[in-house]
Amino acid sequence: MKKRIKMGDRKDGIWLRDADAMHTIMPFIFPNRCDNEAFISEKIDLTNVNAYLEKKNAENPEYKYSLFQVIVTATMKTIMMRPNLNRFIIGKRIYLRNDFSAAFIVKKAFTDNGDEAIAVINFEDEANIDWFNKKLHDIVHSTRNTDKKDSATDTMEFFKKLPRFLITFIIKIINILNYYGKVPDFITKGDLSYATCMFSNLGSIGLKAGYHHLYNWGTNSIFVVIGEKKESHYFDNEGNVKKHETLEMGFTIDERLADGYYYSKSFKLLRYLLQHPEELEKPMMGEVNDEWKCK
Repeated sequence: MKKRIKMGDRKDGIWLRDADAMHTIMPFIFPNRCDNEAFISEKIDLTNVNAYLEKKNAENPEYKYSLFQVIVTATMKTIMMRPNLNRFIIGKRIYLRNDFSAAFIVKKAFTDNGDEAIAVINFEDEANIDWFNKKLHDIVHSTRNTDKKDSATDTMEFFKKLPRFLITFIIKIINILNYYGKVPDFITKGDLSYATCMFSNLGSIGLKAGYHHLYNWGTNSIFVVIGEKKESHYFDNEGNVKKHETLEMGFTIDERLADGYYYSKSFKLLRYLLQHPEELEKPMMGEVNDEWKCK
């Protein structure tokens, strides 16, 4: 989706010169990302997802599919099909991001002192859940079987050796460069805060989903927290109580990117994808059954 860079564009985004007046002025009135957070909590019925994962894993015993893969793929497909979600605001301007990137932390060992590595995956138009499954397995395997650090961690390791006054000065310079879209690639590459969407899989370590703030650093505008699975009770059409396994998720988003109706429709699409996970086998930019628009 890369376009020719014009005056005012950044290497990581296209300046939306034709944005409506309200969204153009909002960054001047409310300049900080953290002051414009909207939090949305969702409870997902996992009945269909569990059945889908059981089927996929029976067919692919070597590369197991996971709930995390379903959620990330569904979220990224939603963002790619609802492009206003892939915007970011910096330097009091609204930009459309040049790529679709998912960022998360890979724990090398589940111990108190286990190292962590940063993973950033760029989703292509033709990607799907099978593509992400292979990509994720490759990243986790390489991360847990090497002592080599990711580029973002290497950069922080270098900075931490400097005196405090120098770190403070460098951070101020980087923030100025970010205002104009001139931060060097060796700093932005692999930094979660420059990704489309950041994911935190708290359920994998036994924690509940909840609110997580955005950062004024970088350009990230969406943070997704995945909680632990639990049983919930529902009434069926006959009034009988049924137990379903459910998952709670928390979404923190920059409210300046789009209006409430756009967000509402986007979450409607995400819910549909999580109830019909077979749609994730289509290319990311492949059309979804129009049934979701009527829900």
